[in-house]
This record gives sequence, structure tokens and C-alpha cells, in this order.
Amino acid sequence: MIELQHIDKYYNIGTVNEVCLFKDFNLTIHDGDFISVIGSNGSGKTSLLNLICGSLGAEAGKIILNGEDITRQKEYVRQRKIGRVYQDPAMGTCPSMTILENMSLADNKGKPFGLGFGTNRKRVSYYRELLSQLGLGLEDMMGSKVGSLSGGQRQAIALLMITMTPIEFLILDEHTAALDPKTAELIMKLTDKVVREKKLTTIMVTHNLRYAVEYGNRLIMMHQGEAIVDKAGEDKDNLDVDDLLDRFNQISIETGN
Repeated sequence: MIELQHIDKYYNIGTVNEVCLFKDFNLTIHDGDFISVIGSNGSGKTSLLNLICGSLGAEAGKIILNGEDITRQKEYVRQRKIGRVYQDPAMGTCPSMTILENMSLADNKGKPFGLGFGTNRKRVSYYRELLSQLGLGLEDMMGSKVGSLSGGQRQAIALLMITMTPIEFLILDEHTAALDPKTAELIMKLTDKVVREKKLTTIMVTHNLRYAVEYGNRLIMMHQGEAIVDKAGEDKDNLDVDDLLDRFNQISIETGN
């Protein structure tokens, strides 16, 4: 479980452009939740992810992960428990290395470094088995540079790599936004499969309202640093895309946009 307790977050502190994004913000993410987060630009979606990952600090409040206060914990330390797949497929893999080398790198996450070879040939058959489950034929391309692959192939590998070692929390940062519709569908089905099989607590930021409705057990809509909609279980199942569009239109009218 992750708890954000009484979070304050300001940007451009001490300048004429100072902005308060979060003020006394609270959110509890329960074990096993798969949360879809939607909202307009500037609503606080990405900042929420950055606060959890540690790439952004808060001015006040606490972040608790499974009872441990990680508020001041460095980002690289949190990465042992929190995995993140980014919008840009290039950010989750090393393009100049082969698929095999990328898989080996992910496989060695958290292990001590030595002077031995980074690629363990004894693990190749295991990597092939993992890749074959993607259904993209990547198991036969393990010597190919990742930079030569399509965006969808790289995103699939990034998702696979980030979940190769045990993590407690998965963050999906608009991970289908840069993909064409057909590939995005494939990645979403793969995501759902991985989350279910590994029983990962997950939070997914997306601009695709259909994905937000169809996937996960909980939906949050952010607006001006607040969760103005938080539906779970049956309440979430009863939502449809038109409901969300109506809420967006209502916000636009209220804010004069």
C-alpha cells in the first residue's frame, strides 16, 4: 500500500510565477489496485507519479510505502521497489545494446557489480521464453540492437524488463501515448496480462478514456491538484467514456476554457 499524506507541492517558489499544485493532498493506493488516472494538462497527473518515484520532492507531507516512510528516500533506492514505464519507448531501454544485453541488464538489477561478464549465457533460454510470451517474434532477434526496433517492440521489452525482478509497485506513465492505435492495443493487453499474473499494484496515467474505463479496478480524475473523481469496484465498472467526457466538458465550462 502507498499513502500520500497531507502533501504540499509548489512550483517556482519565491517568484512571481509561484504555483501551488497540491495543498494537503491525500491518496491511498491499496495492495492490488490497478488505478487509471486521467485529467487535463497541468492537473497534477505526472507530478503525482514523480512524487511517488522520488524524482520530485514535496514541500510538506509524507509518502508511505508498505509502512515505510520513503519521503526523503533517493529515487534510485525507490527503484528497487517501484518500476516505471515511460511514455517515450527510448527511456526504458538502452538503444545501443542488444535485446540480450538489455535483458541481462534488467536481470542483474539490484545485484552487486563485479568484473565478470554482464551477460550470463546460461540465462539465454530463460530470456527467450519470456520474450516468446510477447508474441512479437523478439525471441529470434536477441542479437539485434534495441534501437533498431519499433516503438511498440521497445515498449513491450521495457515492460518486460521492469517486471523481471520483484517490485512492489508499477507506474505506467502514458506508456501507450507515443504508439499507433494497433500497437497501443497490443501493449495494453500485454500490460493487463503482466499486472494480473504478477499481481502488481499499479497506477497508470493515460489520456485514452477508453483504456481508463476498460482497464483496472479504480479510476481517478485529477483537476488542479485534486482527485475530483475517485471510483472503484462496481462504481468504476458502471462508468463509460461519455460520463468522463461530460465531466471534462463541465470542468471546461467552469474554468472558462
